[in-house]
Amino acid sequence: MPATAPTDHRAYCRALDLLRAGTGNPNATFRDGQWNAIRHLVDGDGRLLVVQKTGWGKSFVYFIATKLLREAGLGPTLLVSPLLALMRNQIDAASRMGVNAETINSTNQDDWRRVADRVKANEVDVLLISPERLANAEFQAAVLDVVASRVGMVVIDEAHCISDWGHDFRPQYRQVERLLRRLPAQSRLLATTATANDRVIADLREVLGHGLTMSRGDLARPSLTLQTIGLPDRAERLAWLADHLHALPGSGIIYALTKGDAYRIAAWLRLKGHAVDAYTGGDENDRRIALEQALLENRVKALVATSALGMGFDKPDLGFVIHFQVPGSVVTYYQQVGRAGRALDDAYGILLHGRGDTDITTWFINAAFPARKDVEAILEALRGAPDGMSVPDLERAVNLGRGRITHALLLLGLESPSPIAKEGAKYLLSPAALPEAFWDRVTRITNIRETEQAQMQAYAVLPFGAHMRYLVDALDGDPADATPTRLPPMPETVSEATVREVVTFLRRTHLPIEVRRQWPAGPTPAWGLRGTIPADKRAEEGRALSLWGDAGWGDTVRRGKYDANHFSNDLVEACAGMIHDWQPRPAPTWVTFIPSLRHPDLVPTFARRLAAILGLPCVNALTKVEERPPQKEMQNSAQQVLNLDGALAVATDAVQSGPVILVDDLVDSRWTLTVGAWLLRKSGSGAVFPVALAQTTGSDE
Repeated sequence: MPATAPTDHRAYCRALDLLRAGTGNPNATFRDGQWNAIRHLVDGDGRLLVVQKTGWGKSFVYFIATKLLREAGLGPTLLVSPLLALMRNQIDAASRMGVNAETINSTNQDDWRRVADRVKANEVDVLLISPERLANAEFQAAVLDVVASRVGMVVIDEAHCISDWGHDFRPQYRQVERLLRRLPAQSRLLATTATANDRVIADLREVLGHGLTMSRGDLARPSLTLQTIGLPDRAERLAWLADHLHALPGSGIIYALTKGDAYRIAAWLRLKGHAVDAYTGGDENDRRIALEQALLENRVKALVATSALGMGFDKPDLGFVIHFQVPGSVVTYYQQVGRAGRALDDAYGILLHGRGDTDITTWFINAAFPARKDVEAILEALRGAPDGMSVPDLERAVNLGRGRITHALLLLGLESPSPIAKEGAKYLLSPAALPEAFWDRVTRITNIRETEQAQMQAYAVLPFGAHMRYLVDALDGDPADATPTRLPPMPETVSEATVREVVTFLRRTHLPIEVRRQWPAGPTPAWGLRGTIPADKRAEEGRALSLWGDAGWGDTVRRGKYDANHFSNDLVEACAGMIHDWQPRPAPTWVTFIPSLRHPDLVPTFARRLAAILGLPCVNALTKVEERPPQKEMQNSAQQVLNLDGALAVATDAVQSGPVILVDDLVDSRWTLTVGAWLLRKSGSGAVFPVALAQTTGSDE
């Protein structure tokens, strides 16, 4: 949309006053394109898509337009966003402009009626909802039916989430099409995003209507100096952070692909004296708010974050963004690294890369859509249950993880017509068949994601100075907009002494094995396991020596299990040291182990050597009475417990009454150790303390 002078000087001055009130800056001026977008909406010139980089001020466009429309007598704005918990800064700015905002989400259902009444009373300027609410029948009846006829403007924030091709596609966003059909024809529509290439924009035109005007800015970020550093080993990457974090300007974000990595990186950097903390989607909301505030106020050097700290967090003066691994797409990377240097002359965007990065991003690609065989297994199970099945029912019927089952049900439920229906907590087959076009779309999108993954691998090995041009070109911008880097490259070296410290840290960072307190939906056929596990039949919290394959003991465990079929004396001594540091109470008086028919000597031999160092007897108290598939092939808790049901036995006369250490080599779901502890406690043992050599990523990611 071309820049033009305002035709209504009074409206322009009012909008400028609102901008200055919202920013708290009496000298603020509109960025290129902001006023044009506001005027387009206020004048009712049609639907508008704003594609502008992070920090341009998209939220000011829709809040100022809302205020002007409300002052002109129009109805409230309906704002659909996946970021309600992360829009605190924007809502504060709206409040300073006199915009009254209310939110409807899954956490404030008791307020829905009050909010609907306020909307009916014309007391709300902006109603913020999550896309998930659009598919909720109760919300539609209690709120949407009330406000639909009165809406003055609809805002679709982070609109790339609508697109199958978007880096952060949210299936619930497809409900937007149905929402638009319910609203008055004269309602204004604004869609905003910072991350949309030509393919995504074409998809948005299909969904939002071909009469869409687009405001699209340039993609180059002249303040950002981009650099990639190849450090194959994770220990080297941790060492680089410890050695060089202090030299980076200001405060920033270190992105990690998994929660486990975020916690370990933060713990390591704190040990080395850096003021950092971990920020993940698994943290309580109050903790996330406190951490965001600490970063905003520069009370931490960095937050080590997963993608949970992304869209919606606004700190214009971030001095750097570091990626510990290679993200899965150029669009994701641009969106995250673009958080740095928005209000600074210069900032760094640094990507560390090495072995294992593609394993993680490939897992995310494969998890984005269910496999055909998985969908067929779910539909076949429903076909045999005319009264329907709940998610726990399906877990017992099909060998799929709960997340994969619920994700498949979500995607199937959004098809129109859908092959499934939901009644209460149960799912049933509908008369509609799943069209082949569903699988065609899955194939196309998966292929695109794999291409994007390859683009990021190519980006990672570019020479210094070539990165911004590559990003802009990959995002369908004009590469000529990219300017030369202004900061010198950061050192790429790491201290060998620091690497050794990292290995020592990882070898002394023992991982908790959390207690299972509830059996999956049952009962199981052999033992009748169901409901709460009684406190006197549970395992205690345990310890794992390492993370599987990690630079500490994890790689030594992997080689011992699969190469040597024998665990080294170093591992025995390290495990004994872990138990000594841990000091479980009441103190164990004997040791036993989880048996295996496939590897009959591996764990028993290790347990006996460990017991000898601890000065405790090692007792063969548990036996494997039936060969079952490996637990790692069982994809959910119900299947894992069913796989163990009746497969283990306890030698009652061998069980001692004192507290016991229960040894296994690997821990993932924790069900093997939970069942082993239940058998031992039933037979008269004291407290059971699980100990494992390694924890696999499945138990902490």
